[in-house]
Amino acid sequence: MRILVVGAGATGGYFGGRLAQAGRDVTFLVRPGRAARLAERGLRIKSPDGEIELRPRTITEVDGHYDLVLVAVKSYSLETALTALAPAVGPRTVVIPLLNGIRHIESLIRRFGADRAWGGVCMIHATLDENGDVFRMSGLHRLSFGPLSDASPDGVLSGGVLAGGASSGGASFDGGVTADGSDLDERLSGVTAALTGAGFDARASTTIVQELWDKWVLLATLGAATTLLRGSIGAINKAPGGSEFLHALAAETSAVAAAAGHPIQGRAAAMLEATIVTTEPTTSSMYRDLIQGLPVEAGAIVGDMVTEAVKHQISVPLLAAAHTGLAVYSADL
Repeated sequence: MRILVVGAGATGGYFGGRLAQAGRDVTFLVRPGRAARLAERGLRIKSPDGEIELRPRTITEVDGHYDLVLVAVKSYSLETALTALAPAVGPRTVVIPLLNGIRHIESLIRRFGADRAWGGVCMIHATLDENGDVFRMSGLHRLSFGPLSDASPDGVLSGGVLAGGASSGGASFDGGVTADGSDLDERLSGVTAALTGAGFDARASTTIVQELWDKWVLLATLGAATTLLRGSIGAINKAPGGSEFLHALAAETSAVAAAAGHPIQGRAAAMLEATIVTTEPTTSSMYRDLIQGLPVEAGAIVGDMVTEAVKHQISVPLLAAAHTGLAVYSADL
């Protein structure tokens, strides 16, 4: 199976690198600057398990169709990435995004059809260090993926593109054919074989849309809290009123998910609670980007959640305040 990884940052570099290390046929589609850095230094992954160095195949323009495309870019770079990767998508290609938030799913469906655009959820604490090496900060490195079989008729977001029309599951792209059940099963088996057994936790999911919501609620809570109060979850919990603030914020994001038909339950609810009560210096990728003066994924993680709240007439004053603060920050970049 030919695998194209779009982006070689912390997420793409880690999961793509592990796949390459496991002997998969992996190519990275990257910008010229990143390609030059990887040619000079290699792709280095540092983690609690040690350090590896790889010499991956990189391209700056697509060189043909691929069987599997993993999209690992920031949400604000998605449209540029989709244009760049489009020539890689053939009749039976599977495109799995590893982005934060949910709206990106609908962008992929519009471009490629729901038979090619699947869902993907990755959980990893990783960043790029000053040398451009991937640094995984904890033992968490989990990936789930699957067709959007648990999406409601209204799509992954209310009023979404799955609500009928040319972008529904029967859509085609580039002269492709609609996938029937047997073709879907065959492709799922192939993708599962490619992504499992590669040095990280990976599994196929029949509830990928719910998992996308579970992660979104966690990230929106974590991102809004750390960027609004400019500190880690541990620091917030140690401050007067911090615990009450975090629980109120988590209640807002959870209420939005429930109103959209995706209540946060079971292990996801337990993970959310464990995250907001920690006294450890837990932060978010948005917070880490913000304190470095970098662009942040404010729209995809916080802004879209506020939009969903408005649709369902849910009051989210804390989330809205974080959204406003991030808008002010972003306007100055």
